[in-house]
Amino acid sequence: MAKTIKMADIAGRLGVSVVTVSKALSGQKGVSDEMREKIKKVADELGYVRTVQEKSEKMQKSYTLGIIVAERFLADNQSFYWSLYQEVSRNAVRKSCFTLLEVIGYKDEEECAMPKVLSENKADGLVIMGSFDRKYVNYLKTVSKKPLVSLDSFDVEGEMDSVVSNNMVGAYTVTNYLFEMGHRKIGFVGTRLATASIDDRYFGYLKSLMEHGIELNPEWVLEDRERKTGKVDYEEYFTLPKENMPTAFFCNCDLSANLMVRKLREAGYKVPEDVSVAGFDHFRDMQMPEIGITTYEINVKRMARRAVHILTRKIENPEYYSGMCVIAGKFIPQESVGQIGFPVPFV
Repeated sequence: MAKTIKMADIAGRLGVSVVTVSKALSGQKGVSDEMREKIKKVADELGYVRTVQEKSEKMQKSYTLGIIVAERFLADNQSFYWSLYQEVSRNAVRKSCFTLLEVIGYKDEEECAMPKVLSENKADGLVIMGSFDRKYVNYLKTVSKKPLVSLDSFDVEGEMDSVVSNNMVGAYTVTNYLFEMGHRKIGFVGTRLATASIDDRYFGYLKSLMEHGIELNPEWVLEDRERKTGKVDYEEYFTLPKENMPTAFFCNCDLSANLMVRKLREAGYKVPEDVSVAGFDHFRDMQMPEIGITTYEINVKRMARRAVHILTRKIENPEYYSGMCVIAGKFIPQESVGQIGFPVPFV
């Protein structure tokens, strides 16, 4: 009768403890990738068969994923991050994990206060959702003993895994479409340096302008929010040029695009007959004007799925590193952009 292979046999062959073998075969953290592969290889060579209990423990493995987001991104009319959080939560549940959302106030961010999900040891890992002040992110990287993943923002030092949308390419694609529709006078709506995403979309807009031989007109770059707090303010910003109005505006997000449509209509302009408007993200607030916004859709589901995958991998193996993961989106033309002439050629 064949001998039943036990974990002790594998441990003896490799000169490691039974605990190390158990962690390696059950996918737990605390074992290097190299040693894990050696243990699995020896287990296969010896014909080791996991018990029903061991298989059950591996299947039932569960983690608590902490998620932090800046309070400024969860205002009543900025529900994009609620949607993103919901997708992260759904994907966590599919992996038998739980999520804990913590909203970080401006003062806590400014003073670099430790999130409670970390200070009270409530989470196995942390998703940093949206942009935070660089000082705060660096603080978290320094003090956190838990793995971190940045979602819809990135670590400029490249030390932290991140998942972002293809902001620059998406903005470049939308602006190119405006040129295809005959527009030469194209403005930009978005407060630069407010978030990394806005900056990247601005760079995509600039790239398209340069490749079509069009110089940037600073008067056509409109702010939409307070730079420090990130709060979108319809009354304070969205100030239209007093003269020499662009024939089209590319807005950094659909919220701003919808507000821009409202501002133009209040000023007596028709959209898209007089001025075309395009946005980014394909997220609509039902209180906005009833017009389909030409936009670049962010693949929220795939971003959330990837973030959860990376974080759970890092929890299981602290040495795992994915780097920056860029998720492509999809261009969606709608009725907010009209054609006014022949396509503007590239230079």
